[in-house]
Amino acid sequence: MIAKNDTLSIARQCKILNICRTAYYYRPEISKANLELMRQIDELFTEDPSRGTRRICAALRRLGVNIGRGKVRRIMDRMGLSAIYCKVNLSKFSPDHKKYPYLLRGVKITRVNQVWSTDITYIRLRNGFVYLTAVIDWYSRYVLSWRLSTTLETAFCKDALEEAIANFGKPEIFNTDQGSQFTSEEFTGVLRQHGIAISMDGRGRALDNVFVERLWRTVKYEHIFLNDYGSVPECQKGLHAFFDRYNNRREHQALDYKFPKEVYFSSSVDTCKAA
Repeated sequence: MIAKNDTLSIARQCKILNICRTAYYYRPEISKANLELMRQIDELFTEDPSRGTRRICAALRRLGVNIGRGKVRRIMDRMGLSAIYCKVNLSKFSPDHKKYPYLLRGVKITRVNQVWSTDITYIRLRNGFVYLTAVIDWYSRYVLSWRLSTTLETAFCKDALEEAIANFGKPEIFNTDQGSQFTSEEFTGVLRQHGIAISMDGRGRALDNVFVERLWRTVKYEHIFLNDYGSVPECQKGLHAFFDRYNNRREHQALDYKFPKEVYFSSSVDTCKAA
């Protein structure tokens, strides 16, 4: 998809394709054995996100994999996976970054652009892995933007946020976990600049960002696990088709079997008329 000898620069081609330049230059530096372990851990974790290192280790041993808990922990850390259950520290955060209170306790979600949220998940490839972030509207489940990256840096999260705001306006409240990407000044500065109220999941709360967690489960079971992508551009192309179907042609039981696009845009029109 990206040509070295094209008249456009590599940076420009990556921007057009919504791919971080790090994704283009990425070359896997991990053994095939560890890649297979990561594939198995990803499936076990997606099946039951409450599985921690102990249960993942036990499940792998049942599958005939001789592995210790320490190695499982190291691999899960590299994948950015952490068991979802009430505990002291739900995500890796930076003590130097400002934390914001959770603003959604007891709040009823009744309209589009009332609450947006984002998160990061691990996406496996045939010979490596990447990370996926997405911005979602809580009321309609509409995916407003998404990005892939080979690293857990803040830049690709910020890019997704800025694209969502540029294309769909702004929410009243933006919710994230306390991961260092989302507590960084680079990310929160964009939210403050647009006058968006910042909400962050409380440490030890498992369900504060449940809509994004459900999205990741859908992405993996309905797409990633069914496709064996060998490269970042191939994965990018496949996810583009998936999110197009997810937003425009996939019925959601929680939406009375409507499509997210129908709910998001019809509600947006109704809101504008009311105003």
